[in-house]
Amino acid sequence: MFRRTLILAAAALALAACGQGAEKAADGSAPLIVGATAVPHAEILEFLKPTLAAEGFPIEIKVFNDYVQPNTQLAEKRIDANYFQTKPYLDEFNAARGATLITVAGVHVEPLGAYSRRHRALADLPNGADVALPNDASNTGRSLLLLQSAGLITLRDPANPLQTVRDIATNPKNLTFREIEAATLPRVLDQVDLAVINTNYALDAGLKPRTDALALEGGDSPYVNYLVARPDNQNDPRIQALARALRSQAVKDFIAQKYDGAVVPAA
Repeated sequence: MFRRTLILAAAALALAACGQGAEKAADGSAPLIVGATAVPHAEILEFLKPTLAAEGFPIEIKVFNDYVQPNTQLAEKRIDANYFQTKPYLDEFNAARGATLITVAGVHVEPLGAYSRRHRALADLPNGADVALPNDASNTGRSLLLLQSAGLITLRDPANPLQTVRDIATNPKNLTFREIEAATLPRVLDQVDLAVINTNYALDAGLKPRTDALALEGGDSPYVNYLVARPDNQNDPRIQALARALRSQAVKDFIAQKYDGAVVPAA
C-alpha cells in the first residue's frame, strides 16, 4: 500500500510539472498576468486566451471590480499589464499617484450612457431631479459632457474633459448631483432619477446601452479603452503579442457580434 501511494504521488507530481510547463511562454517565462474589469475586458481576453496560448504567449487574467487596484498593482509590479481604462483616467491616476504607466494599444470604445428606472425620457426629469455621476475626475467630466450634449446643462468650457459640477454654467432643471464610485452606480439606479454609468458596469448589471440608455455617447467618442503597461515592460514580447491580438480583426468581429453596439472597436 505504501509503495502504491508513493507511485501515485510521483505520478501526480509529474502531471503537475507538465501542467506548469504548458503554462509557460514560448521563451520559458511565466504567463503574462493581465488585470481587467469583468465586462467586456475580461471576456475579450478570455476569447483571445486560446489563440495566445497556441502562439506561445499564455496569459493569466486577474479580474477587478474597481478602477484603482488594476493600476496600483501594475505600478507595484504585482501584475504585468491591465486593460480597462481610458487615457484621461490613466493620466489622472499617474498625476495623483506619481505613477508612470503608459498606453500600449487602443482597443475599443464603450459609449457612456445615462440611465433611469423612474423616467422614460430625459424630458420627463422633474425640476430638482437627483443625478448620480461617477466620482473620479475623468469620468465626472465625461458625464457632464454627455449631459451637456443631451441639452440638460451647459458648461463654462464646452470641450474640457476634466470639468466638475462647479463648472456648470446653466442648469435649467436645477438638477442636483451626487458623485458616487463608478462600480456602485448600477446599485443606486433605483434610488435616483438618473445615473450616468460606464458601459462595463452597465453591461455587468444587465443593462443594454443601445435600448436602455436615455442618452448615449456616439461611436466617435474619444474615450478609447487601452492596454496599459509600465515603461520597463512595454516592449516585452508577451505584451506586444497581446497588443497585436487585441487589435486584430478577430477581436473586432467578436466585439461586434457579442455586444451589439454597446462596445465599439477603436479606429
